[in-house]
Amino acid sequence: MYKVALLLGWCLLAWPAVGQDKAREDREPEAATGFANKTAVRGQKFMVSAANPYAAWAGKKVLMQGGSAVDAAIAIQAMLTLVEPQSSGIGGGAFMLYWDNKKQALYSYDGRETAPRDINAAHFIKDGKPIPWRDAIVGGRAVGVPGVLRALETAHKEHGKLPWISLFRDATIAAEEGFKVSPRLAKLVELELHPGLKQFIASKAYFYPDGKPIQEGYLRKNLPLARTFNTIAEKGADAFYRGDLADKIVAAVQKASINPGTMTAQDLAEYKAKKRTPVCGGYRQYRVCGMAPPSSGGVATLQILRLLEGFDMASFAPNQLEGLHLFTQASRLAFADRETFSADPDFFPHPVAAMISGSYIKERATLIDKEQDMGRAFAGDPFPHQRLATDNAYELPNTSHISIVDAEGNALSMTTSIEMAFGSGLMVEGFLLNNQLTDFSFVPEVNRALVANRVEPLKRPRSAMSPTMVFDKEGDLYLVVGSPGGSRIIDYVAQTLVGVLDWNLDIQQAINLPRITNRNDYTALEKDSALEALAPAFEKLGHQVKVQELNSGLHGIMIKDGKLIGGADPRREGVAVGL
Repeated sequence: MYKVALLLGWCLLAWPAVGQDKAREDREPEAATGFANKTAVRGQKFMVSAANPYAAWAGKKVLMQGGSAVDAAIAIQAMLTLVEPQSSGIGGGAFMLYWDNKKQALYSYDGRETAPRDINAAHFIKDGKPIPWRDAIVGGRAVGVPGVLRALETAHKEHGKLPWISLFRDATIAAEEGFKVSPRLAKLVELELHPGLKQFIASKAYFYPDGKPIQEGYLRKNLPLARTFNTIAEKGADAFYRGDLADKIVAAVQKASINPGTMTAQDLAEYKAKKRTPVCGGYRQYRVCGMAPPSSGGVATLQILRLLEGFDMASFAPNQLEGLHLFTQASRLAFADRETFSADPDFFPHPVAAMISGSYIKERATLIDKEQDMGRAFAGDPFPHQRLATDNAYELPNTSHISIVDAEGNALSMTTSIEMAFGSGLMVEGFLLNNQLTDFSFVPEVNRALVANRVEPLKRPRSAMSPTMVFDKEGDLYLVVGSPGGSRIIDYVAQTLVGVLDWNLDIQQAINLPRITNRNDYTALEKDSALEALAPAFEKLGHQVKVQELNSGLHGIMIKDGKLIGGADPRREGVAVGL
């Protein structure tokens, strides 16, 4: 049965779940959240799950034209730049996994932003003290050299099928003719979460027309962005990194009225996306793969899973205290290591293999007590290293994620971000610039011990972005998933994987699960969910508990019995669409 939704004359086709097997129905978590759970979308040819219906439709249209997963991702990212500017865009960066089904090969692309060449370890220090975070994010000081376009272009040259110029068409038209402002965008503008959005002329005019917050349903045109897309479509990513557009980006950063930065034309012109070896490891009968550093997501997610492997997680119901307690303890240990070791591998020899090795995981797992919260965990010693201090970087719950499986079985998992909602607040030719440099530690050393994730010229800041793919015991692709959410991304993705791999849920059911996180600090339980009632029980186990909103934005695809099952997070406005 088809379910049809109209969006500015576009028709989004989605297939509600039918015929779910009894075993899955029996394990469906009850009263998961305080909002309506979404239903899985089923398809056979291809599937897209993205953070906004405009974007999902743009990706679907590309796939219907015979495009690859990479082609669809380019169209989706362009559209997200327009309709979800608070979360991602061409002024930011991304991490991408790509599965070539014909070659049976997995690739990863690092499009993370880089620090300008003219920068030093005291970049966020003033009068001997770290700049307050809310002050640091505004303006040019926090802007890293954007990387997402270079990453997409690099992947397109290797895996694209449709012409680059054609992939910006729908976003260009929508920018020219206008799109309807979504409830989420309108709410975030009204809340004035970004301290600088109203302090810059271009961004204030765009998001506060007539001096008032942009309203839900408002037809918002963006002619400068349409011109930008036309230029990039015709001339390639070089038009972004060199020439007139690059000069405007540099001018916006260097001449910002608040916190001018140091980015130069040379920084933009010399930016390169990097291909890195994915981080892969076993979990029960599966192989789980994620991003290598400077993303901490691949290592930390795998650590959580492997730390849980010695426990019978399948014996617990999805919302059962005992299983969730074990999850928080594994997360504590993974985050302890992350705070110390995760950094750009071109500047620090990250001990990836050692951190997910069987011997190290077995040793760390002995710290988990089934009956008691361990309290703050300390980093292990996975290999002989210099003495390092823990990191104080502050990561906000924004960002966006795209999951795609195309008609040839190729797949893409890409997490893309401009960091804080609305990035630095600086708008250039219709798009916002990131504030990703605030993902570095503001202090370069603690008690004479260096911080691995300290600011250095041309370095990429640590990230929690966790695009993930899972393969079954035959080596076939089984899951494509990822999420926004700042440092909580790691827990959002890991919990979803446990939901599917241990609790036998489909991808949508696992995404619907009420969220729980512990970043080696406190145990957060999702407000207005079934977990809220467990707060006293967690406290009895020694947990410091906070009940709060946990605004994940998971998008995933499961491949089972030759069928595609798409899921999108009910906490946000994304959708899965397929054929």
